[in-house]
Amino acid sequence: AIREVVVAPDNYTRVPRAPSCVRGVMNLRGRIVPVIDLKELLDSGHVSQRGLGGKIVLLDLGRRDLGFLITDVDGVESIEKVGSSGPRPTQTVRGLGRVGAVSITVLNPDGLDAAVAQAFSSR
Repeated sequence: AIREVVVAPDNYTRVPRAPSCVRGVMNLRGRIVPVIDLKELLDSGHVSQRGLGGKIVLLDLGRRDLGFLITDVDGVESIEKVGSSGPRPTQTVRGLGRVGAVSITVLNPDGLDAAVAQAFSSR
């Protein structure tokens, strides 16, 4: 579901009354892309650093663009088989996968999109 990975810009255009997970919007080759801080959206317990840098993962959601700000990207791999996500499945986690000898958490693009929509509706 990843369209591309781009370097995060130095600044974003602020979105009034947006949830705290929304960094703002950016112009990417003439398209307006909302940028969501993935750590804050998933409430990972880490204090989100509002500094510069990082990467933006753009999801392929049909006609709509959505970017997630992350720290870094090691690569993009196709995962054939995704196992159960364990005892506490969530809408944002599809399950567990393997890339070589490394276990990874596989996120659900539709669940991330729904979490963003829910963040806006709960404001």
